[in-house]
Amino acid sequence: MSIAKPATEPLWLQGRDAVVENDEGVKWRHGRPDYHLTNITVHKERTRHFPTGSLEMVVENLVRVFEMEVSHKADPAQWVSVVRDRFRTNVNGGTWGSADDIAARGSYNLFLGDTPYYKASEETFDSSHDVFHTTFPEGFFWEVLEVYSPPPAVSFKWRHWGNFTGPYKGQAPTGQRVEIFGMSVARVAEDLRILEVEHYYDNSQFLRQIATGCPVHASGAK
Repeated sequence: MSIAKPATEPLWLQGRDAVVENDEGVKWRHGRPDYHLTNITVHKERTRHFPTGSLEMVVENLVRVFEMEVSHKADPAQWVSVVRDRFRTNVNGGTWGSADDIAARGSYNLFLGDTPYYKASEETFDSSHDVFHTTFPEGFFWEVLEVYSPPPAVSFKWRHWGNFTGPYKGQAPTGQRVEIFGMSVARVAEDLRILEVEHYYDNSQFLRQIATGCPVHASGAK
């Protein structure tokens, strides 16, 4: 499956590294991110390979740009991957969140919520990122597995994975591979910027792999 693209490809379709490099005036949260090592790991460990220009690669590149901007660009007005005044997102049919909501609360908190294994209501943007960057110091990676429908409503299956080599809220790491799978439906504008995206996955399946037996789960305390 492929998709027709304009002669001059817009920045948000050129890939994450291109967006990072074109950062004049961008307000980074903690400096310009570097994905060099991530790119090497993903190339080695991914389970699907798609041809350049395929719809699968277009979707994967756009989502990676979005995830980078959500995590590293402090001002949603500088996110090139979305139509900011119309963008919204939710998880498993829950409450919709805007770009400003994600920028304020953080994607981990919005996507995980309050569970027996993690309390999003007790975390900030920075603390949530600290938790999972500590748990997965080598990175937590993402790939598209299948794309089921083309724009304007793009449905696709994905995989997240990483190695549990750092502590999670006091629990010692196991070194084991952690994987989660899910589906998303992204509605996009004519220029393929994201208007809204719905995610569907079992967050407890992910958290049980790192939190079973940890002090947070055992006592209910932070």
